[in-house]
Amino acid sequence: MQFATTIGALCLAYACAVPAQATPHIPADGAQVIERLPARNDPLQRELRRLRAALAASPGDPQLAADLARRYIAAARTDGDPRYLGYAQAVLAPWRDRPQAPLQLRVLRATILQSMHQFPAALAELDAVLRVDRNHAQAWLTRATILQVQGDYPQAKSSCAKLYALAPELVSVACIAGVAALNGQAAQGYALLRAVLGRNADADPEIKGWAWTLLAEMAARRGSDSAAEEHFRQALAANGADAYLLGAYADFLLDRNRPREVLALLAERTRNDALLLRYAIALKRLDAPGAGEQIEILRSRFAAAMLREDPLHRREQARFELQLLNHPETALRLAQQNWQVQKEPADARVFLEAAAAAGDRSAARPVLDWLRQTGLQDRALAPLLARLGEAAS
Repeated sequence: MQFATTIGALCLAYACAVPAQATPHIPADGAQVIERLPARNDPLQRELRRLRAALAASPGDPQLAADLARRYIAAARTDGDPRYLGYAQAVLAPWRDRPQAPLQLRVLRATILQSMHQFPAALAELDAVLRVDRNHAQAWLTRATILQVQGDYPQAKSSCAKLYALAPELVSVACIAGVAALNGQAAQGYALLRAVLGRNADADPEIKGWAWTLLAEMAARRGSDSAAEEHFRQALAANGADAYLLGAYADFLLDRNRPREVLALLAERTRNDALLLRYAIALKRLDAPGAGEQIEILRSRFAAAMLREDPLHRREQARFELQLLNHPETALRLAQQNWQVQKEPADARVFLEAAAAAGDRSAARPVLDWLRQTGLQDRALAPLLARLGEAAS
């Protein structure tokens, strides 16, 4: 059984209606590089060709379809390219209307819907799987992931609890500790996950990378910078290719005014929009000559996503409008739209940053109420709450 290792993460990107200034970028020079496409001899492309050939030779084989769809999903999470999700959907399409479709294909279909932020549809698919098999560990974990992203912590905790008898210890504990740390039990969640990580040194590297990333984020929210730094490095050693991890660590470095390290971390990963955003923010903070070019590339990518009605870039675009274009009102509108879909600490933060920058305290009320209800503890929010006239919890 393979387990999803992306609680909150590649939640690929976020989108909404095109703001007036988001016009397509037309390069002034034909020699300007807009995007580097993967070479045919790229290891990922070779693997995808092999899997496609195998499925073409046996088109009715659900295991081959699952292998190819799973690889497309992983590629989408690594590169932040939603086209891979479309390819994965196409692979699974022959089984879409079959009432007895293999459960692993239905869970993969739910994972694609999750990655596209179609959370109600994803939950409906997972619930259908669980009506057939109450012991499907991947379905419970994916369900917990979605519910956590939506801010439904009681239901997420309930789904995590189902994993104790079904999944490796590190998976079940990381799930439950991650929810606890967002729901007023930051110290307890951190201590629990750290203890279990210590006795699971031989766990799968991808699972360890996920768990170390969770631990790093918990430590950062609690203000334990040295511990967070150590945990981020442990996560990178376990699974340094993970885009969510790279974005989280880049944010940690930016918050501590270390933009040069962000450039070194992300220089080879700017095909991913979320990582390019952080790269551009670092360039701007250094007043580097390449900042303007990267901002225009981002503007073009966001505009293209919205033209194809891609609903994946709201949070990232809100941050782009706020931190790179200094458009707080536009950023606030995007953050509000994003909040209707997902409610993670990063969503709360960009919403409060935009409200504070726009001088609109009343707009922040949904997030302020949510913070009181959940008991979320995050040091990064304290100065924003002060700007908005709220006491930090």
